[in-house]
Amino acid sequence: MALPRARSSSFLSSCFSVLQKYPVTTAAAATAGLLAITAVVNRQLAQKAQRDNPPKGQFIEVDGVRLHYVERGAGRTLVLFHGNGSMIQDFESSGLIDLAAENYRVIVFDRPGFGHSSRPRDVVWTPQAQANLFANALDRLNVRKAIILGHSWGASVAVAMAITRPALVEALVLASGYYFPTVRTDVLALSAPAIPGLGDIVSFTISPIVSRLMWPAMLHKMFGPRSVPQKFAGFPKEMAVRPSQIRASAAETALMIPATFSSAKTYDELTMPIIIIAGEDDRIIDIDEQSARLHDEVKQSKMHRIVGAGHMVQQSATGDVMAAIDEAAAETLHLTVATTWFSADQRPDVPALTSAS
Repeated sequence: MALPRARSSSFLSSCFSVLQKYPVTTAAAATAGLLAITAVVNRQLAQKAQRDNPPKGQFIEVDGVRLHYVERGAGRTLVLFHGNGSMIQDFESSGLIDLAAENYRVIVFDRPGFGHSSRPRDVVWTPQAQANLFANALDRLNVRKAIILGHSWGASVAVAMAITRPALVEALVLASGYYFPTVRTDVLALSAPAIPGLGDIVSFTISPIVSRLMWPAMLHKMFGPRSVPQKFAGFPKEMAVRPSQIRASAAETALMIPATFSSAKTYDELTMPIIIIAGEDDRIIDIDEQSARLHDEVKQSKMHRIVGAGHMVQQSATGDVMAAIDEAAAETLHLTVATTWFSADQRPDVPALTSAS
């Protein structure tokens, strides 16, 4: 019976000897082994999340991207773009899709890299690139005109589409958006998983663990000052903390400030009705520096500040967001009537104005 103990003692002694002789190498090997195990576990958790949350909509292949989308209702087309790190289930759990589908043909996309949509790495997915992608997707879905709503990062995509495809965009509803470059100390840390090479290691090992630990605090900041509504329980956290989605989110965080440098120069080109909505107590974005400033620069825009609401207005103030959509729709009808009324070609009984000079 003494032999196994002797061998065990000898093995431990050898291990301790190697550790003393090569401490750095041993530590590096142990770390690599731990990271490898973590990566395997995170991959299995991601696969389980996808099994537990299968696609609820349809897929369309556009420009090499497999886009997942949900379509409901009938009427004028309303397109919804979610924010960074989110997916279709954000709008779904809020109740906004069902509410809007009573009067509109609602189309909601998982943006590239989020939910069940792919995100090819050979493209830098700026708001402009995504706007072109979705414009092509809408064309495939036989959409010629649409009211576009974008929340947070999705608002940047909505604005980019309005600039590049103005004939497609009837009106904009911009919720909790980021429109002008500012100093953001949080951007550098949150962008780490997007760094080539290192980012893959981080997003497949450490980031999912950190994301799970930070989830309650993150929700508190995003929803504050209001509490997280019970309906948000329908949002699949495990889908949001998958390595692939964490990397996509980090990439969009890194693009956030650079994208506004170029987009801020184009706001004077926006001519369609625009409704801006933001939570008065947004803890993610300073609405005076962003939404209020955009309202000042785009003269035909209207702005609604929701008292007591934070960044997640589509969840905390769903009725107000729906009212903003209806207001945008009404503005387009008024614009159409006014254009028809004042067109001499359309109303031959009204003489065209001539210059007095």
